[in-house]
Amino acid sequence: MTKALSGVRILDFTHVQSGPTCTQLLAWFGADVIKVERPGVGDITRQQLQDVPNADSLYFTMLNHNKRSITLDTKNAKGKEVLTALMKSCDVLVENFAPGVLDRMGFPWEKIQTINPKLIVASIKGFGPGPYEDCKVYENVAQCTGGSASTTGFRDGLPLVTGAQIGDSGSGLHLAIGILAALFQRSHSGKGQKVSVAMQDGVLNLCRVKLRDQQRLQRGPMKEYSQYGEGIPFGDAVPRAGNDSGGGQPGRILKCKGWENDPNAYLYFITQAPAWEKICEVIGEPGWKTDPHYATPAKRLPHLNEIFTRIEAWTMTKTKFEAMDILNKYDIPCGPILSMKEIAEDQSLYATGTLVEVDHPVRGKYLSVGNPIKLSDSVTEVERSPLLGEHTNQILADVLGFDAAAIASIKESGALGEPPLQAAE
Repeated sequence: MTKALSGVRILDFTHVQSGPTCTQLLAWFGADVIKVERPGVGDITRQQLQDVPNADSLYFTMLNHNKRSITLDTKNAKGKEVLTALMKSCDVLVENFAPGVLDRMGFPWEKIQTINPKLIVASIKGFGPGPYEDCKVYENVAQCTGGSASTTGFRDGLPLVTGAQIGDSGSGLHLAIGILAALFQRSHSGKGQKVSVAMQDGVLNLCRVKLRDQQRLQRGPMKEYSQYGEGIPFGDAVPRAGNDSGGGQPGRILKCKGWENDPNAYLYFITQAPAWEKICEVIGEPGWKTDPHYATPAKRLPHLNEIFTRIEAWTMTKTKFEAMDILNKYDIPCGPILSMKEIAEDQSLYATGTLVEVDHPVRGKYLSVGNPIKLSDSVTEVERSPLLGEHTNQILADVLGFDAAAIASIKESGALGEPPLQAAE
C-alpha cells in the first residue's frame, strides 16, 4: 500500500519539539524526511532528560520517528554545497531556528527561490511581526502570551500552564496543515512559497472560545461561569474558571470513591440539558425535574454550585469507572480522569495504533504515541528514530547521487564531522 505523502521529500532543519512534531507527522504519512543535524551534537533533545546512559532520550525518540539523519556542518564550504544540493532535491524545507538564522547561514528566501523555485519553506517562530518578533519563545511562554495561562486555573489562584503542549506540538500541527495546503497549491501553480506559524498565534487559535467570551463579557456577565451563581462581579477580562466547561453545557470535575488516596479518582460530569431528567433520577433528586429553581437550563445557572455538590455526593459513592458505566447507560456525558499510567495500560489504544512499542538499538524498547490521525488507505507504521548521522552516506549516495570519490572528498573537508553512527545489526 502506498503512503499518502509517498514521493514528497522533506528537508528537516528542526529541533526540540515544535518543528519535529510537524515533520514526524509528515513522515508518518509517508514523506521522506531528512533530518539535518550538527556533527557530533545533533538535536539538543538527544541529550535532554536522558533516562538511559549514552542513549538518545525519550524526548528525542518520541518526536523523530520515521526520519533519516544526516550530519552536516553548514558553515563549511562543502557543507553549503551539500545543503544546496539537498534544497534542489527536496519539496519542503522546515525550520524552527531563532529569527534570522537561515539568512545568516547564507540562504535567505530570495536565494532559496533561485536554487529551487518549487521549494516550500516552512517556519515556526515564537511571534509574528511586531514588537516581540525577535524574542525567543518556549512552550510555557507561548501559552502565556497566547491567552491560555490567563484563563487557566482557579479564579483566586495563579494563572496556570497546561500539561498539554499546545505551544510546541500545537504549532507543529498547525505548520503541517500549512505545508499540506502549500503542496496542494503548488500542484496547480508550480511554485513554492513561504509557510509560517507563530507559536503565539497557534495558542490563540486553540483558545478562541476564550476570545469569544471576552466579547460576550462586554455585554454582561457570563452566566455559565461559577462566579455568576456565587454573586461575584466580573472584571474587564475573561476570568479563570477552574473546571467549568466553558461552553453552553455546565461541567465540573467531581470526586469519586477513593479520592482521598488516589490523585486521579475524579470524573468530569456534564449536566447536558437533554439529559437533565435522567441526571435527577440517577442522583436521587426526582423533584428537581419540576422544581422551578432547576427545571430549565437558565434557572439552573445560578445554582450550579449546589447542583454539582449534590452530584458529587453521588459520584463519591462510586469509582470513576463505575460512575462512567452507569452514566453512559443514560447518555449522560462524562469521562474519568485518566492518569498516564492508566493510559499506558489501556490495550485498546495499542489496538488502534495510538500507543506503540518501539524497539531501539541502543535504549531498547520504549513506549510512544503513534499517529493520532488515521487514514484508511495510508496506514502508519511507526519506525524508530534515527541515530545521529545514521543515514549520511545513504543520503549522499541515493538522494544526491554522489559517488564514492565525491563522498570521500566531502568527508575530508570536515563537512560531515565525525564518522556517522551506525545502527546495531
